[in-house]
Amino acid sequence: MRVALGVEYDGTQFSGWQVQPHQRTVQGCLEQAISIVANHAISTTAAGRTDSGVHAIQQVVHFDTDAQRAERNWILGINANLPEDINVTWAKPVDDEFSARFSASRRRYRYLIFNRVGRSAIHHNRMWWVFRPLDENKMQQAAQLLIGHHDFSAFRAQECQAKSPIKTLEKIQVTRHDDCIAVDVVGKSFLHHMVRNIVGVLVPIGEGKKPVSWAQSVLESRDRSQGGITSPPQGLFFVKADYPEQYQLPTVSAFPVVW
Repeated sequence: MRVALGVEYDGTQFSGWQVQPHQRTVQGCLEQAISIVANHAISTTAAGRTDSGVHAIQQVVHFDTDAQRAERNWILGINANLPEDINVTWAKPVDDEFSARFSASRRRYRYLIFNRVGRSAIHHNRMWWVFRPLDENKMQQAAQLLIGHHDFSAFRAQECQAKSPIKTLEKIQVTRHDDCIAVDVVGKSFLHHMVRNIVGVLVPIGEGKKPVSWAQSVLESRDRSQGGITSPPQGLFFVKADYPEQYQLPTVSAFPVVW
């Protein structure tokens, strides 16, 4: 049978999602825990890979197994064998044609910026601290210039393995709640570091160092060297992946604050 899982993790102490030799990875810890419950070696497929330091609210994975377990037993058994910075939020049997990666219709990310003069002892592993004042309205105006079907080469990491830099962004929304700025990005798929590089362009615009139009100039250049910095990983969250209703996958509460 094929089983889908909702997985939540704090990426601070992980070398990213994907299994790597002699590295602590989310996939490595998760597969080890599932294998114990299934009583055989397990290989997982995820909705999206995340880098070192990046978090996930509802990563979706699937795996195939001959083991028969109740959904509750998958959840409790896997969690009992996971470290505290990963947990399974739900488990559900799915049809064999379901793929956590290829069945996803879109993916949702949120990047959080902590914007005040003083640093935060609470949020330093959850947000990017930017002490200069940011104009979220200018950041929102610039973000709208990136929506649509474009060549995002200027926002692509050098080590990106995607076959094409052409991607479609459905939504970019910049909102502020007191000292916190959220950048929500929605699209079917993304290039390596694409969201973090988008934020790296929006922040200088919010600081007033660059005009709103700079976002479009960077996009049209198709040149990564023309863009801003790659924003740090700790502010990035893989929020969720959307799937066709036929799969009826559970959902979890993403954030306590409604934006």
